[in-house]
Amino acid sequence: MPESFTIINETHPTDVDVTLDGDRIRLTPNAVERALGWALQTEGFCRDGVCVPVREGSSVVVGGSVDLAALADLLGRPLAIDIDERAAVMGASAQDRAMTLSSLEAPDFTLPDLDGRMHSLSAHRGRKVFLAVWASW
Repeated sequence: MPESFTIINETHPTDVDVTLDGDRIRLTPNAVERALGWALQTEGFCRDGVCVPVREGSSVVVGGSVDLAALADLLGRPLAIDIDERAAVMGASAQDRAMTLSSLEAPDFTLPDLDGRMHSLSAHRGRKVFLAVWASW
């Protein structure tokens, strides 16, 4: 019986119906595409012109459903699952993280200064910026 489950793709949550099989989460190919952006095609799972082939007899697609853990393994992405909370988080692959780090470009963010004025990192692109970060704990 399908149950509602939240799949978080890095930071973007999507609620989808899944079938729980013990500690395994099974999704329809449409739910995978909605939550993760990967479409199941004859070439394998495809997104943005890139296809990852699925080997014959693999445990990724069984009986028309997709095993979330096997898909995460196929894509080389870390996966954290909490069955009781009906939630799973699929993180960025090591390759994606390495590419982001090698670019030496921080993601944009906006924070207030001590006077409450908002400042965005993107406003300083092309210039050296010193960020001092601290925490009270």
